[in-house]
Amino acid sequence: MTLRVNGADHRLAVEPRVSLLDALRERLHLTGTKKGCDHGECGACTVLLDGQRAKSCLTLAVMQDEAEITTVEGLADGDRPHPMQAAFVRRDAFQCGFCTPGQIMSAIGMLREQNRPSDAEIREGMSGNLCRCSAYPNIVAAIRDVAHGRGEPVDGTAERDGEGR
Repeated sequence: MTLRVNGADHRLAVEPRVSLLDALRERLHLTGTKKGCDHGECGACTVLLDGQRAKSCLTLAVMQDEAEITTVEGLADGDRPHPMQAAFVRRDAFQCGFCTPGQIMSAIGMLREQNRPSDAEIREGMSGNLCRCSAYPNIVAAIRDVAHGRGEPVDGTAERDGEGR
């Protein structure tokens, strides 16, 4: 099978029971996607499948043969971090960092689903991603910054909303 990950095709031979998470980490050595609970409860393994957020521990690799898979390693543009990555750093939206890749991927997917969510909508939309360190207020602030144009929008365009940068 071929997995298209971060814009590159990777030919793999995997057993039908191998999760996308294990294929990414163990076969492609993309370790940014974390193995937390391995039951779809913590969100540490969140990736984007065709732009939609998905928990890779619950997804079989063989079912993603034609999907566009994006991991946290595929977000930066060279040395320039993705706007969500930059917002997480700016807002100190992490402590131990274990959940951060999944939080960032889920946040990007959520903002593609919902334009300019309120803080309550951000908390609801991110409820499938747990943070052991309880950095939730800073995570919400980082997502709000990107959603409301303080920093760069998720799609990287330069539109402004009048709220400043």
